[in-house]
Amino acid sequence: MDDQPIELARDLRVHDDIIGTIGNTPMVRLSRVTSGLRCRILAKLEFFNPGGSVKDRIALRILEAYEQAGKLRPGGTVVEATSGNTGVGLAIACALKGYQAIFVMPDKMSQEKIQLLRAFGARVVIAPTAVAPEDPRSYYSVARRLVAETPNSVLADQYNNPVNPQSHYLTTAPEIWHQTGGKVTDIVVGMGTGGTITGIAQYMREEGRNVRIVGVDPIGSLLYDAWRAGGSAIGLEAITYKVEGIGEDFVPSTLDLGLVDEVIQVDDAEAFLWTRRLVREEGIFCGGSSGAAMAGAVKAARDLGPERLMVVIFPDSGSRYLSKVFSDDWMREHGFLEPDRRLITVGEVSRARGLPSLVTASPEDTLLDVIGRMRKYAVSQIPVVDGEGRLTGLVSEVMLLDHMLGTDPDRLPAMSIGPMVNTEVATAAESDPLEEALPRLVASKVVILVDAARRPTGILTVIDALDYMAARDNR
Repeated sequence: MDDQPIELARDLRVHDDIIGTIGNTPMVRLSRVTSGLRCRILAKLEFFNPGGSVKDRIALRILEAYEQAGKLRPGGTVVEATSGNTGVGLAIACALKGYQAIFVMPDKMSQEKIQLLRAFGARVVIAPTAVAPEDPRSYYSVARRLVAETPNSVLADQYNNPVNPQSHYLTTAPEIWHQTGGKVTDIVVGMGTGGTITGIAQYMREEGRNVRIVGVDPIGSLLYDAWRAGGSAIGLEAITYKVEGIGEDFVPSTLDLGLVDEVIQVDDAEAFLWTRRLVREEGIFCGGSSGAAMAGAVKAARDLGPERLMVVIFPDSGSRYLSKVFSDDWMREHGFLEPDRRLITVGEVSRARGLPSLVTASPEDTLLDVIGRMRKYAVSQIPVVDGEGRLTGLVSEVMLLDHMLGTDPDRLPAMSIGPMVNTEVATAAESDPLEEALPRLVASKVVILVDAARRPTGILTVIDALDYMAARDNR
């Protein structure tokens, strides 16, 4: 029997080690959670990296930079302050290179992340979350102290290491550009260390590509206020929030807020509810920072047209949050399972009735024809459109009855509805949050859903909203 080694074909994409599988993550078009939005949104799924997150991209490059500088020698130790994902990437690199690893994590991080790091043989030290960065108990300070106490050790220092944004400049940004065929117009990224958004923005700016860069920041973090202040965090304070992996209580040097066109704030409830929606409606098992990015992307896309192509970065997998975001008990304990009207769109409520296509009328239609249409489709009001299909008003059964009572019966067969049309009609886009549309709905009792050309696409009544919310409460 021939004992010569088997030659593997190159097209089988067999890598020499696990590091070779980092990057070139796939993109998926989002279609269900983006219903009602006109621009296309693609999600770049970074949990396809071997360590399960976008942070795999920076870990090996950071270690290699220290090796080339002679600061990390065989048998050395790598220390890092991390929310978990950077630690996993570093743990993989350390396993391949034979280094020891020590990771310092805030106490709000999930148990899954702690167990995962220990599975790689790393030492994990837990530090309090609710202390200032300069406090000796903070996870930044503890990490620096451990480096000072450990011979032949380095601090990976993702918050200040220029290799962090450089890694995304060299890999993530070109991938986005090539995967979209150079058609990307907007990129949405959750901000933490800022390496991802800064590297992507630098690439787009230096290449002269007209791409809007949007950062997402959780309420409680100070990055949004720092961006508004021109990049300065002087006088700003952060408060505790639940979502992991994004937001900061200081401005890392790896984050260039001057490259960011817009920063959108989201709260914990939005982040977690969007995370669960992505899993249940798109089948994308992602983490809370992905839900935060999605919440920001929806807000950023609300007024964009079909000519825009948005890419949103989903940083990691949901497998690290089973005891939190995907635990109904944890979500209830923190008040996150209550129906959130900010995440419900008027289009979603209108479609929940399960009615056939929208019934419309024109001003030239006769009163009797429109009454017959109402009877046939069991509706009490009908949008009226012009010859181009644009909304001009609304007629209701009450309006028609009022005109019939004061009109000679012999004139009814030929009478058009034109004079009976109410032109003062409340409207909304399908993507508008129910929360924002409710005042209009309460005031007018009916809201007509229209597209950008003011063509009606649906109708929403008070009873529709009541039925929908009652059904949600009873689930």
